[in-house]
Amino acid sequence: MPELPDIAAYIEALQPRILGQPLEHIRIASAFLLRTAQPPISALEGRTVRELRRIGKRIAFGFDGDLWLVLHLMIAGRLHWRAPGARLAGRNSLAAFDFPHGSLVLTEAGSKRRASLFLFSGEEALHSVDPGGIDVMGSDLPAFRAALTAENRTLKRALTDPRLVSGIGNAYSDEILHAAQLSPVTLTHRLTDAEWQRLFDATHQTLQLWIDRLRAEAGGAFPEKVTAFHPEMAVHGRYGQPCLRCGEKIQRIRYADNETDYCPRCQTGGKLLADRGLSRLLREDWPRTLDELEALKRR
Repeated sequence: MPELPDIAAYIEALQPRILGQPLEHIRIASAFLLRTAQPPISALEGRTVRELRRIGKRIAFGFDGDLWLVLHLMIAGRLHWRAPGARLAGRNSLAAFDFPHGSLVLTEAGSKRRASLFLFSGEEALHSVDPGGIDVMGSDLPAFRAALTAENRTLKRALTDPRLVSGIGNAYSDEILHAAQLSPVTLTHRLTDAEWQRLFDATHQTLQLWIDRLRAEAGGAFPEKVTAFHPEMAVHGRYGQPCLRCGEKIQRIRYADNETDYCPRCQTGGKLLADRGLSRLLREDWPRTLDELEALKRR
């Protein structure tokens, strides 16, 4: 799922292309995409884009007349800048937004249609899709700490809860916790002052690092390689590969369709965190430390 750095990259690429430009036509190919009926989507045609805004993991397009088009890409939704009037080809093409100098095309890979589009009239209606999490890039340490300690949650859950923190998901939370050298299952109420400072600094630095990297990677072009997995990532998507800091193999916790990747040496003091599937299967044979894991492999 595109997260804060990815959404920032999209908005930065869209600004010179559509700000101040009229939306000439909207073509929606998927009946499941548009989730609102009023105002009608046709009301946007001919109106000029006046503002682009990030709301969590959503992109909000502000038009004349205080109309707001809000796009949530979910897991597999992606944006592409094409030639004017680009054809919607294939079942993955969900919509096109035609501007004078190009068409913004929305695609979604896979069979599940999760991406969504909303049209609101006025700022008050727009706020209905804001989960309320703080913007970590504009917050200070006390505000950051207050948000994450509102409930006693694990760090992984707290960082990815959109009601607490805006725009961070599975990928960048792994990277932040590795940079802070903190376990994903540590409870927020148990952090020391020094650990809060490390987490705050790691959050800002990691997000800024990837905003800068994605900007450099695009090089002024429209970003076409938005993904949750990058070769330069320290832990996310690197299960079984060596940690870039200490060389220990990256481990994971799997749950539902997601997984948390971490370095046991850098983040958990050598302790292996229980994987819900494997730990139930192995029970008392589940390795608790790196040494036990190596012994299990030698059996």
